[in-house]
Amino acid sequence: MATLDGMDYVSAIVPPLVMAILFIAVIVTIIKNQGGANKAKEDAAVDAAFARAEAARQATGEDH
Repeated sequence: MATLDGMDYVSAIVPPLVMAILFIAVIVTIIKNQGGANKAKEDAAVDAAFARAEAARQATGEDH
């Protein structure tokens, strides 16, 4: 079995370590972008549409 010097250990671990860090960064970015400001804007737009529909329904006198 071949022995590894100190630098061989470092050079062996760096590529997988870099890939793991980049992978975690991508996953964190994806999770953060699932909600955020756009989600709040979309929710506000839907709430406003429901409010307009409810106001229109009440204005026509529907009691459903």
